[in-house]
Amino acid sequence: MKVLFIGDIVGSVGRKALKEKLPELVRKHHPAIVIANGENAASGRGITKQIVKEMHDMGIHGITLGNHAWDQKETASFIDDEQRLIRPANFPPDTPGRGMMTIRANGKELTIINLQGRTFLPPLDCPFRKADELLDSLGSKPRCVLVDFHAEATSEKIAMGWHLDGRVSAVVGTHTHVQSHDERVLPGGTAYVTDVGMVGPRDGVLGMEREAVLYKFKTQLPVRFVVDEGKWHFHAVIIDMDEQTGRSGGIELIRLEEDRFYMN
Repeated sequence: MKVLFIGDIVGSVGRKALKEKLPELVRKHHPAIVIANGENAASGRGITKQIVKEMHDMGIHGITLGNHAWDQKETASFIDDEQRLIRPANFPPDTPGRGMMTIRANGKELTIINLQGRTFLPPLDCPFRKADELLDSLGSKPRCVLVDFHAEATSEKIAMGWHLDGRVSAVVGTHTHVQSHDERVLPGGTAYVTDVGMVGPRDGVLGMEREAVLYKFKTQLPVRFVVDEGKWHFHAVIIDMDEQTGRSGGIELIRLEEDRFYMN
């Protein structure tokens, strides 16, 4: 089966790009299941119940989160009841929500695990041990499993890819908002990319207004970052998974820009 995974959606510009381009991508690639990282969907920080509904109505089957999971106060109040939304599984015990879900759509089935790195990010529980624990809970039967590893350090992401090679169908990195061009299928059959990229403002700094970011770098004074406006770019990956073995046969980058349409 084909799975479309969409990089971090940033603000209203990202949601606009999603609405415009997702139908075209579905027609072109025929994915059975569509997943997106939505942790920046609400003004660049977190997600709301209304945005979850909006994204599902667009055709996204499941949404993952990351370090901004709780930036919208309402998220903690509805995440337990929202079966198509997960947060990093290595948050402390008793944190609202869950870190793994199984999506069934178009006659296909995909288990998604969300993890968060610890290098240059808050010190959560060990994502490597948590991955092992969750995979053990699934049993030994082959199944398609995708891991969204929301992490800052490329070394930690690459290490996770090797740690899970042959045990999951795909490890896709999120968080840095810059699409990496190291996509490959590892020897054990796990599709891997260090970062899928983002869907949102193209001409800011990681989706934020660039003047505010420049001011912060140049002065080291406090400043409020605001999601940029203007033209968007759209980053995602298409992964081919074998339902019988749980292995992947290929991973392809997708790169679109609002005024320059092209795909790798």
